[in-house]
Amino acid sequence: MVNYDREAVQRVLAQVAAEGRDSLTAPEGKIVCDAYGITTPDEGVSTSSEEAVELAERMGFPVVLKIVSPDILHKTEAGGVLVGMKDAAQVAHGYRTITANAKIYNPNARIVGVQVQQMLPAGQEVIVGATTDKTFGKIVAFGLGGVLVEVLKDVTFRLAPTDRQQALSMIDGIAAAEILRGVRGAEPADRDAIADLITRVSDLVTDFPQLSEVDLNPVLATPTGATAVDVRVLVDQNAADEPTRFSQQEILAAMSRIMKPAAVAVIGASAEDGKIGNSVMKNLVNGGYQGEIHPINPKAAEILERKAFASIGDVPGDVDVAVFAIPAKFVPQALKEAGEKGVAGAILIPSGFGETGNHELQDEVVRIAREHNVRILGPNIYGYYYTPEHLSATFCTPYDVQGGVALSSQSGGIGMAILGFSRSAQMGVSAIVGVGNKADIDEDDLLTFFEHDDNTKLIAMHLEDLKDGRAFAETAKRVSKTKPVVVLKAGRTAQGAKAASSHTGALAGNDKVYDDILKQSGVIRAPGLNDMLEYARGVPLLPTPKGENVVIITGAGGSGVLLSDACVDNGLSLMAIPEDLDKAFREYIPPFGAAGNPVDITGGEPPSTYRNTIALGLADERVHALILGYWHTIVTPPMVFAELVVDVVEQYREHGIHKPVVASLSGDVEVEQAAEFLYRHGIVAYPYTTEKPVAVLGAKYRWAREAGLLEG
Repeated sequence: MVNYDREAVQRVLAQVAAEGRDSLTAPEGKIVCDAYGITTPDEGVSTSSEEAVELAERMGFPVVLKIVSPDILHKTEAGGVLVGMKDAAQVAHGYRTITANAKIYNPNARIVGVQVQQMLPAGQEVIVGATTDKTFGKIVAFGLGGVLVEVLKDVTFRLAPTDRQQALSMIDGIAAAEILRGVRGAEPADRDAIADLITRVSDLVTDFPQLSEVDLNPVLATPTGATAVDVRVLVDQNAADEPTRFSQQEILAAMSRIMKPAAVAVIGASAEDGKIGNSVMKNLVNGGYQGEIHPINPKAAEILERKAFASIGDVPGDVDVAVFAIPAKFVPQALKEAGEKGVAGAILIPSGFGETGNHELQDEVVRIAREHNVRILGPNIYGYYYTPEHLSATFCTPYDVQGGVALSSQSGGIGMAILGFSRSAQMGVSAIVGVGNKADIDEDDLLTFFEHDDNTKLIAMHLEDLKDGRAFAETAKRVSKTKPVVVLKAGRTAQGAKAASSHTGALAGNDKVYDDILKQSGVIRAPGLNDMLEYARGVPLLPTPKGENVVIITGAGGSGVLLSDACVDNGLSLMAIPEDLDKAFREYIPPFGAAGNPVDITGGEPPSTYRNTIALGLADERVHALILGYWHTIVTPPMVFAELVVDVVEQYREHGIHKPVVASLSGDVEVEQAAEFLYRHGIVAYPYTTEKPVAVLGAKYRWAREAGLLEG
């Protein structure tokens, strides 16, 4: 446990608050750094040119001069920084110059004085910072410092608090990490010192969440340490605010009733075709749901042969879920009645809330829900499916192919695409859920339920934002240890991001934050909709690999090259074939073929060559995954290839050998049937593409690595 002088920081922040300021002066920043063991250069504040000279002579030339003013945060822009003052005359003249520049830049600025700072020897400039992200809360950032961070945006992010291991991964995670390791004879920077600095900044903002930004830029990284040359700290009491959160037990209790209801009421049920309330009723009835279904409509006595009630309060017995199919303006009163009835979940299908700018109405229904302990799904959604209960609480078409994939979407259109793909690919699902505006129930609520749901083996989510990114990240990190979590994050560009007031702030809020933190949470990020769906379909079929050694066996050299490229793109490691295994492969391939990796058996080989080489790869314990590249020939037609692959793979499965096998099939249209046959037998296969099967395998590997399932 590191000993920090928290009382010193508290005194500084109390003074800042008393003066109504939102930033620390440089001397105050120095106090904070000293309190948390953050190394800074020797420095002092002068209020005259004579005092500046005295300070410079005490610490030794050369020195740096910086204006000290709570009203001037960007000192360089104000002409308030002079570097390399070599003697007393330069220091005295420099003092007068930068104070004059500051008054020109901001005539009303309060000038505390001029900071005289020891000038350090050369080193690599990096940035270490922390900011308050609107989605994830406190995050720490690391990258190349100075102007490079703005130009290259080569930076990594992690949630705070951050430990040493994560800090080291941040250092190694930037594209320019090689610079810090030393290039062209330069000595490497002290990684341990940089990592220590990152964790200290992380601890600082964790201990004092009212610190909205801490910006150390540049930090001078040398072979013997890391020194924060410039310190900038912003304060905002609102930065300490946290969203309302429910406990795991509370989430599970509510979500279990929502996903497995004993009774469902449809508020706005209708007997008229074309009405949403009619479609919801038909899907519940025709979908095979066995629980109680109660239509709520004050103008009807019976709907779909079920007694209708004027109000949900009139329904005898308990009701777990109320599906709302009424205009938005009528929702508050109906929700109040549902809350008084004791429903666990309100499924708000109607639009007309926050998505149209009507935030007051949305806030009102959330307030009512909180008062009555009701969880809201939506509003502005298509509903949801839970196939183990034959539950289609939606106005979309029903779906009944049960399986282990749970999917969610923030968009109704994407929800329909998910439904269509699932039906077309015959992908068994446990659930499909629309979350819409996410006024209440968010992806972390769904993750918590699916984590404990024995019917769910993989969770795939389309999202445009996260209401509480920290809760999602923490939940996903836990869930992904046992079940793959696939995320399609829409809105990957930084358009619309507000210009920030500092280097760290400007870098946060973009897609890189999502990318880094999702990865930190063990999430498989999908680049596009089809990728998400194919990962959802294929990853559960693939056995978990035991190690990193991937071998390509191909009948076409061109496919082998493309498959190799795809392996690199997806972070897969092509095995360096040992001499004995190379010799064994050569026993089965023609002299003009190529062992090594890829193993090129050439296109004219009979089925036995495919069979023997695949069997060899499956039998050798040093090989952990196989990628097959098939080329359509009359010697080995597509279905012959598919059937022999299934036969040999199943033979080894019967003997307890389970390795992921994926296949790329090139050829005429017959390869489509062959790929479908392979897929049905647990071998992820695609026609006309080398990239897609490798991407699915790569997704499996990313999950297995983060879950700690790979040996070694």
